[in-house]
Amino acid sequence: MTTDTAARRGPYDVLFRHVLARLDPEQAHLLTLRALSLAHAVPGAPRLLRRATGTPDPMRPAGTGRRVLGAEHSSPLGLAAGLDKDGELPLAFLDLGFGHVEVGTVTAKAQPGNPRPRSFRLVGDRSLINRMGFNNHGAQALAHRLAAARRTERGQRAVIGVNIGKSKITALEDAAEDYRFSAGLLAPYASYLAINVSSPNTPGLRDLQSVEMLRPILEAVVDESRSAARRLRREVPVLVKIAPDLHDADVTAVARLAAEVGLAGVIATNTTISRPEELRADRAEIERIGAGGLSGPLLARRSLEILRLLRAELGEEAVVISCGGVTTAEDVRERLAAGADLVQGYTAFIYEGPSWPGRIARALRR
Repeated sequence: MTTDTAARRGPYDVLFRHVLARLDPEQAHLLTLRALSLAHAVPGAPRLLRRATGTPDPMRPAGTGRRVLGAEHSSPLGLAAGLDKDGELPLAFLDLGFGHVEVGTVTAKAQPGNPRPRSFRLVGDRSLINRMGFNNHGAQALAHRLAAARRTERGQRAVIGVNIGKSKITALEDAAEDYRFSAGLLAPYASYLAINVSSPNTPGLRDLQSVEMLRPILEAVVDESRSAARRLRREVPVLVKIAPDLHDADVTAVARLAAEVGLAGVIATNTTISRPEELRADRAEIERIGAGGLSGPLLARRSLEILRLLRAELGEEAVVISCGGVTTAEDVRERLAAGADLVQGYTAFIYEGPSWPGRIARALRR
């Protein structure tokens, strides 16, 4: 970490090391969301947040940002799914400087997720391991929250993607209808839909990445998005989110299927089940933590490889959102240069703090 970076992050770095790092990661997550919610509810606070982070005014005329998936993004960096699972604070995260926010993962039925503890920090690697298991209040509850947000002028302009997954109690053979149900409820409020078949924390979910099992799911969600588009008179793009652990041939096969079925594109990548040798954390500690998806800087190389594979296979028309191991503005530039239309981050936000998306956006504008 450079001195300049430390200086910019100073107060948050102290807060993280002396307070948040001593709390259970999930408890720290909930406290952070609560604090942001309270701060954002204060009259005039959204404007102050945007001023502090250098975020452009969302009410400015169009034509000032990057246009992707039918919407304008003030920054190419967005917030990946997982941080705001139930869509409680998408507008607040946008006011911190993200160009878009992907809420979820949400499932058709509310579910508690896996037993705690289920979230772990590898501080020396600036990484996380989680096995949350799609804990969320369900698609119906999310639809109500997003409907309320969309009724405001600010919410109508907001770029909010919705990430949907399979309910744990739903059998794999019934997965397509489970995804269809969520898509039908949420498409009217989504800037785009993201189909999550790549989390390692729902038993059997990654099996759905095989072309034979994936096809009916993609077709079901695309069918619902098209029905919504006819009612809304606007497109509801659909993307699929894939794992970094897929072999190159499987990445290519999924890309071809996505194009054949009519998806708008692919999000790459989710967390990894691997534990790279480059991890500095003690191996005994990693063993103690056990199963879960690893996120953080060590995903960068594979995520970039998959981005290049996808761009070569899909051509220039399809959208590719690159996610995994993004920390700096240079990381974002590298992904854009390699063919990404948009970039997403999550883990860096935990370690860098709430000023992170605004710093990235300003650096990219410069």
